Amino acid sequence: MKKSFYITIFCLLCLQTAYGQLFSTSTGVASFYSKAPLEDIEATNKSVTAIISTTTNQVAIKVPIRSFKFPNGLMEEHFNENYMDSEKYPSASFSGKINESIDYTKNGTYKVTVTGKLNVHGVEQDRTLTGTLQVVDNKLVIDAEFVIALADHKIDVPTAVFTKIAEKIQVKVHLDCLPKK
Repeated sequence: MKKSFYITIFCLLCLQTAYGQLFSTSTGVASFYSKAPLEDIEATNKSVTAIISTTTNQVAIKVPIRSFKFPNGLMEEHFNENYMDSEKYPSASFSGKINESIDYTKNGTYKVTVTGKLNVHGVEQDRTLTGTLQVVDNKLVIDAEFVIALADHKIDVPTAVFTKIAEKIQVKVHLDCLPKK
């Protein structure tokens, strides 16, 4: 996971020096929601990093797992230790390419699909994610919603708590990206 993410970042930085504009953030927001029969679980992470090349439409996103904050400490502890193995898998990532042509010089809102690799819990999957990209006065605002099936990423849920955790988790991502200097 780390290798492919860092290779993508390296390529984006090389392309920027050769061709064009990069936009980035280190304060993006990712949140998830799990609706289960006995308990709803939600958490928010405000430490998401992202980099976008307007020249190549490449996107790279990294989510530090331990930065998810929960309503209570016990949920956070169980999430990191029992489900996400965050010592072994400290981050999740997505590397891909925006499929649509975007006029980054013109303010507007664009529906986009991004095809790439989603890596969660050390398991990489090909995914096409949908969302919106807004160009607002030399800033890119990206919003996406998608579902992650725990089984797809080998995240085991003990049978004792199976009714407390949904098999599919709703994820939201919000990125405010500024030009990289």
